Amino acid sequence: MNAAIFEPRPLYGIGTVARLTGLKPDTLRVWERRYGLGASHKSATGRRQYTQSDLEHLQLVASLVNDGARIGEIAKSERKTLEMLLKQRGVRGRGADAAVKPRAVFLGVALCDWLDKHQGCVSNVNAHLARTELADINEDAFDAIEENDVLVVECGSLGSAQVAKLQSFQRAGVASRIIVAYRFGNEHWLEELDKSDIAVMEFPPDSGKLAFEIARGVAESSIHTGETNLGELMPGKARQFQSAELAAAANLKSTLDCECPKHISDLITALANFEEYSASCSIDNWHDAAVHSCIYAYTGQARHLMEKALQAVLEERGAEFQAELNRQSLASGELRNAS
Repeated sequence: MNAAIFEPRPLYGIGTVARLTGLKPDTLRVWERRYGLGASHKSATGRRQYTQSDLEHLQLVASLVNDGARIGEIAKSERKTLEMLLKQRGVRGRGADAAVKPRAVFLGVALCDWLDKHQGCVSNVNAHLARTELADINEDAFDAIEENDVLVVECGSLGSAQVAKLQSFQRAGVASRIIVAYRFGNEHWLEELDKSDIAVMEFPPDSGKLAFEIARGVAESSIHTGETNLGELMPGKARQFQSAELAAAANLKSTLDCECPKHISDLITALANFEEYSASCSIDNWHDAAVHSCIYAYTGQARHLMEKALQAVLEERGAEFQAELNRQSLASGELRNAS
């Protein structure tokens, strides 16, 4: 069998990384040129593509620099060192919850090609792509990467050999949940996978359904930690917008003569509040834990998707959005001085 190569998934462009780190795109380019703090990948057209790990590392560095650290002294530091420095300084960095990002592997040539065109459904996920067919890999190949929450496998046709291999992956603990995207398969083998608690969907998958199944898999795997605080039990998705940013977006005048920015901002705020509420619900037994963990996960997924919608609305209105943020900040400062 061929050795599998697991590619870290490029997720973010430089504009998104700039917003999530609080850095200017020009600063990111300078850091890349001087210190090697850049994107792990570049597209065929030369565009920078940052993985989740790239983003998290830059968030740590940016937090330290904002607290007074010299970039030249920390640029070559490993992630654990940066985290220790932040802890010593008592600073909570942007992306401080980065360690709890869901981990997923996507296996199959056609599946990986499909993901190249549908990046949104694996946003906020530590994802690796294996452009290898199911028949050419065994469970030992997964020893090269960390434990995974979800394994998504593309399968051209379902038969006894394919089902047996998938079940062997499950027994080996390759991932907490396995999802199969298939082209051809009869009822017998679909029922066999269902009995094994292996999720199935047709290929190419629906983006929304795939994102839902990934979130569900993470929720179910997290239940086994035995914690009764859902904030710890279920890894949460990092908030992409702070309260002040949502308020600024809600005040933007829409060029489409509608209230989309306001309505989306209100939805995100409501979902974030309910997400926090569901994380604090008391739990008396494992059934309640499972139910509430799924509620927490699905609410976080809904918030994340609405944040993606707001990002799309704001994509071409960065200057207007920043001006509104500055106006609100100035107004808030004047109000505090007056009191």
